[in-house]
Amino acid sequence: MSHPSASPPSAGLGRVLADARQTTAPLQRTLEAIRTHLGMEVAYVSEFKDDTSLFKAVDAPGLEGVIKPGDSQPLDDIFCRHILAGRLPQVMPDVRQEPLAMSLPIMQKVPIGSHLSVPIRLEDGETYGMFCCLSFKPDPSLNERDLQVMRVFADMAAHEIELERKEKRVQEVKSARIRDMLAREDFRPVFQPIFDLSARRIVGFEALCRFSGEPYRSPDVWFAEAEACDLGLALEIATLRKALRVAERFPRELYVSINASPELLVSGQLPALIGQSPGRRLLVEVTEHAKVDDYALLGRALDLLRTRGCEIAVDDAGAGYSGLQHIVQIKPDVIKLDIGLIRGVDADPSRRALISALLYFARETGAGLIAEGIETEAEAEHLHLLGISKGQGYLLSRPLEAEDALAMASGRRRVA
Repeated sequence: MSHPSASPPSAGLGRVLADARQTTAPLQRTLEAIRTHLGMEVAYVSEFKDDTSLFKAVDAPGLEGVIKPGDSQPLDDIFCRHILAGRLPQVMPDVRQEPLAMSLPIMQKVPIGSHLSVPIRLEDGETYGMFCCLSFKPDPSLNERDLQVMRVFADMAAHEIELERKEKRVQEVKSARIRDMLAREDFRPVFQPIFDLSARRIVGFEALCRFSGEPYRSPDVWFAEAEACDLGLALEIATLRKALRVAERFPRELYVSINASPELLVSGQLPALIGQSPGRRLLVEVTEHAKVDDYALLGRALDLLRTRGCEIAVDDAGAGYSGLQHIVQIKPDVIKLDIGLIRGVDADPSRRALISALLYFARETGAGLIAEGIETEAEAEHLHLLGISKGQGYLLSRPLEAEDALAMASGRRRVA
């Protein structure tokens, strides 16, 4: 099997390198580019693990049943160790001309006709594995120039592997930080009062979370990092469990609002958590800043919560993905208006128009409305004039530590 050789080496290599870089998966694209350039059937990157060669990435169209990522071969059975030791050449146009190669077990499994292989060396000098191309037929046109191209691509692969390793180390540090914070429970619930705007009377509390772990960061940063480490659900459950224990101490006439992600809701774990709060009036806010993939599944989870006496709210209406379609699908009992709609509502007719539209929708569907993020008297006054009866925000009260919230709820602390 021959390959193009009419172009000058630099020109051909430049085209192949350009092709390899136009991708969101550089290592895979690199393999495809070099395999196509050489006209061979298989290209792969291997990683040495103890006495095994593990295929990390493979490009072998139509041969996925023969070789694929995750497959492995004992190093004693294949060419790699002998190539590294110089007992076999890095380029073998005709493997049949190499007695040592022909004696190895791999040749009984795979009829390799031609083979190129160069080591992948990392920044610290470690030999990570091999960058290989092979064909099932001899190719007498393979030469030192092809080996030079392979070395360039092996360096590209080494660069991508270094980036992956660095990212993995960063991820391990983040994961360890989240796990340590969870083990120490370096978080606590705080509670922001929700008011009747007309009487300035407390009707409920929203449970929020604050973190005391180092480094100090806002809750959204902690939750985002936990999500990136596949620990978002564990953190959400842990914080809710703590909040619900405190919520049991609030007077029964006041409801408590808790935040739950779609992931938690469809996991089926929330009913067991709220089972720890028998008789407690709970409003479950569906936190949503990403697309919901399966509204039918989410709907069944919400219906189960309703049978347990919970009411359902859509949080942050007017922000992110919490648009009208989201609201229609969830059929909430309560719509919480995002701070982005509330901020400056007294001076912005467009915000008032949108809130009026949501008010009409709420009346037609029997849902209640709560305004979030009220910070000025002018905002509170205009919301009341529009017909919004309930709200929360720094004007009314900041989130309170548990004991302060309990004191306010029982009348032992004055409402601001």
